[in-house]
Amino acid sequence: MKKYEFEINGNPYAVRIKSFEDNVVGVEVNGTPYEVVLKEEVKTKKTPRLVRAKTPATKTPPTGKSAGSKPAPAPSAGATAINAPLPGKILSVAVKEGDTVEKDQLLLVMEAMKMENTINSSVAGTVKSIKVAAGESVLQDAVLIEIE
Repeated sequence: MKKYEFEINGNPYAVRIKSFEDNVVGVEVNGTPYEVVLKEEVKTKKTPRLVRAKTPATKTPPTGKSAGSKPAPAPSAGATAINAPLPGKILSVAVKEGDTVEKDQLLLVMEAMKMENTINSSVAGTVKSIKVAAGESVLQDAVLIEIE
């Protein structure tokens, strides 16, 4: 597998890792094989996991403007706002104003970070207003659609 060169107290050591299973490592030091038992179990999962905190659906959008991005309009009173999870570009809108939608129904598709993201309804209701159109750029947390 891997080979390492060590010098300890002036003595050279050639160490090769031959196998690695659970917490037992098979090594070869200067041609002599050994099995080393590690005290702690080794974590084999190297990829960190991204955990996002849930944001309330009626969060006030940021007021800052980015070049080429649409400013975030404020949601109407009594309506549930569907916000952009990331900054991106709207690819398509699947509903019209006045449409009745179910929870988890597809509302629109947006591109963010070179990936297509489907935005689904978080509530059942009627589409009150659509704040974006296909081809527009939006900021994170911008109100996309209002449902009442």
